Amino acid sequence: MVKLASARESRTYGPRLAQSRAEYMNAGLYLFSTIVLICGFAAEFSREPRSGLVLMLIALGLIILVNIHDLLAHLAGIDYRFTLMGFDPQLALVEFSVPLVQILGSLLLFLGILFLFIQAEKGYGFFKLERHALGMLVAGPVLWVVGSIHNSCQIYERADAHVQILQQSVHIPFLIGSVLFMVGAILNGREQTGVIHHGLQLLGKRWVWLGICGSVMFMIGGLTNVVKVFKMRQMNGIRLEKLRGGAQNGLIEGREGQVPLISDDDLRRKMEVDEVKAATAATPTPYKDVLLART
Repeated sequence: MVKLASARESRTYGPRLAQSRAEYMNAGLYLFSTIVLICGFAAEFSREPRSGLVLMLIALGLIILVNIHDLLAHLAGIDYRFTLMGFDPQLALVEFSVPLVQILGSLLLFLGILFLFIQAEKGYGFFKLERHALGMLVAGPVLWVVGSIHNSCQIYERADAHVQILQQSVHIPFLIGSVLFMVGAILNGREQTGVIHHGLQLLGKRWVWLGICGSVMFMIGGLTNVVKVFKMRQMNGIRLEKLRGGAQNGLIEGREGQVPLISDDDLRRKMEVDEVKAATAATPTPYKDVLLART
């Protein structure tokens, strides 16, 4: 997943206090959703396995909301100026496409579980939903894997090494968890081939156990993401990467009148230079120096 506190100095989509609050809430909500997802898979071994499906639907719904928030925050960080993607490929290939792929994957997995839940509630009356559900249980994690691989391979060349370590500490657990979900769905599909099962019987134990392991990896990624958000919010954007090419200039021009065009350090230096110039201009020129200059 792409999180809000990515290595971008230009990440400005609101007042600093509101921005920090949004990122903390976003990270905490995702961590909570992973815990609910673990409980949902564990409930499949209980006497009421349908309650586990309900918990999974709640968790996936929260994950979809988190990724939608991430996508909108990334677009707000560039003032929704899609033309800037032509200057910096990372904007299109990572910060826009990855959250979108994660949303689609989560939505497919949500619909697959929803179809199985409907099938169980209706007494196995809609057998066509079962085939679609099994396909969605595979397609959703596949999209997760694609997005996680793309996100993990991203390298911030101009960012601080500590920032990149924080980034990868979140991306790697997400990648491992996505792979576990994909493997579990594929093995479950092959296990159901040639066997007449309906409803909750379509969910084998391998799928449940690998789902628990994948959810645990997501929870680890959520914990490290909370740490990353806290650390990066304390950096004040000093060691983060800027937009490349003409994207940074275009973004600054688009934000003229909304946010300061120069940082506090630059403003302080400019004030010192102005003070020196003013002091030099106010110093009277001695009469002797004027005579020598004329000579």
